[in-house]
Amino acid sequence: MTTTAAPERATRGAARGGLANMAGSALAGGTGVVVTWIVARVLGAEEAGAFFAATAAFVLAGGLAKLGTNTSLVYWPARLRATGQSHLLGACLRTALPPVAVLSLLLAAAMWAGAPAIARLTAGETPHVIAEHVAGLRVLAVFLPLQALTDVLLTVTRGYRSMRPTVLLDRVLRSVLQLVAVGAVGVALLASLPVFALAWAAPYLPVALLAGFAARRAYRDNLRPGTYTSPEMRQFRRDFWRFTGPRAVAGVAQLALQRVDVLLVAALGGLVPAAVYAVSGRFVVLIQFANQGLSQSVQPRLAEALSTGDRASAGHLYQTATGWLVLVTWPINLLVIACAPYYLRLFGEEYAAGVPVVCVLAGAMLVATGCGMVDMVLAMAGRTSANLGNVLIALALMIGVDALLVPRWGALGAAGGLACAVVANNLLPLAQVYRGTGLHPFGAGTRAAALLSIGCFGLLPAGAVFFAGAGPAALAPALATAVPAYAAGAWLLRRQLALGAFTSIKSLKED
Repeated sequence: MTTTAAPERATRGAARGGLANMAGSALAGGTGVVVTWIVARVLGAEEAGAFFAATAAFVLAGGLAKLGTNTSLVYWPARLRATGQSHLLGACLRTALPPVAVLSLLLAAAMWAGAPAIARLTAGETPHVIAEHVAGLRVLAVFLPLQALTDVLLTVTRGYRSMRPTVLLDRVLRSVLQLVAVGAVGVALLASLPVFALAWAAPYLPVALLAGFAARRAYRDNLRPGTYTSPEMRQFRRDFWRFTGPRAVAGVAQLALQRVDVLLVAALGGLVPAAVYAVSGRFVVLIQFANQGLSQSVQPRLAEALSTGDRASAGHLYQTATGWLVLVTWPINLLVIACAPYYLRLFGEEYAAGVPVVCVLAGAMLVATGCGMVDMVLAMAGRTSANLGNVLIALALMIGVDALLVPRWGALGAAGGLACAVVANNLLPLAQVYRGTGLHPFGAGTRAAALLSIGCFGLLPAGAVFFAGAGPAALAPALATAVPAYAAGAWLLRRQLALGAFTSIKSLKED
């Protein structure tokens, strides 16, 4: 295989998994927005804030239970295959899965027992809201082990380069079941926080079972003959947890960056500002889903390239994937800035106060997506300790800014804290990746996607508002022009954007 063919083949493989995963992520993000709308409209701002705080605690506890294995179960299988140690793949699973199962059960029990304390911390002194909050937290605690195991089992399938279970089970099935269940509760007027919590969490049961079958099948299909000795197993376990330990803490801190701000706003500013903040920042989940969907496809191929010292393939993958990420996410960020005064009112008039929150967060996400999946690149290069340090710095920065600004500015203060953290958590690893590996995300595709997005969804709407005045009447024609212009621009720049990788997907066989 030629030097040029290897990077291009890796790119086409990433395109194959990334396209399906991003399509599933778009569905998951869209259903998440609708679920947020239903909860916000039916429960009212105060109880909706309690619901968002409860689900944030649930996701944080689930992230802690995974012990960083959502990175290691991709990194190690890829590394073992690339270095001719496939006989250790079974040992990898036996090392990772039992601790996750045990810790998830312990955390579920702790969440059940600690529900009254969490509710008092975030719900103030309103007895009715506290009682509902406690019940909702305990409902979610029952499903916590299923959430942790679902994510880890689907990671196992991705470690074997199979994206289909993640797309079908997590992105599609779970998201659709959540939407149907929450929608049914809203339509049936059974509105209460615990019932909504049950409807939102119950889909983890069938998805966890199906994820177990998918992981078992992926493992059996990739079995290789060979045995390992007890000393070899002990050495592998040490290496596995030496890599995973920092990533476990970093993974929780990374989740805290995404979720703890809702809890902080509830504790420091009240449930209504927490609801406004959660609704205003919901678009960030769309961005995160897109980033996650693409990075999960790139991750095993990048790990293999870095494990074998193939910097050409690694650099080509990183720059190409960043161009695709910018192409998908920058229009979303620019659109929410332009449309925030109008779409936020769909959730209720009280949510219109979140327009400045949207602008601050969207600006931070432009920086983050412009750096690509830099956090994952640093981890796949084996720099999990540096990864941990970066996330802890960003988390401390967010908590510090929140503590200063949230009591006075509420949701906007929390947006400032998250924006500072997001920028720090991308620029720090960006410098470390470049210094350690020479890789960076700023290829021709990234530049082309950024300029095209700014022209179509930044300058065009801004010009329309400047000349015709603010309001939907001026904005709608500009956006109607921007969409076909963007599609035409992407077609003209298809070579720089490496969009040809998607046209050859059908002709590719699984690597």
